[in-house]
Amino acid sequence: MAFSIRLTDEERSLAESYAKLHSFSLSEAFKRALFEKIEDEYDLAVSAEAYNEYLAGGKRSRPADEFWKELGI
Repeated sequence: MAFSIRLTDEERSLAESYAKLHSFSLSEAFKRALFEKIEDEYDLAVSAEAYNEYLAGGKRSRPADEFWKELGI
């Protein structure tokens, strides 16, 4: 599947510089950026869900020094 993206001259120059810096083609740079963004947003959604489950389960965190004392460290 092919896409067409309209960029200003400045945006195109920046994208080309980034791609060149990382030895990517311009299309590879856009593809990696897109999927990295998707992965980041997915990770945020999963972590928010896990945190909400943690809170709903009545769990409680405690300071690390209390944990170390309990372990005798």
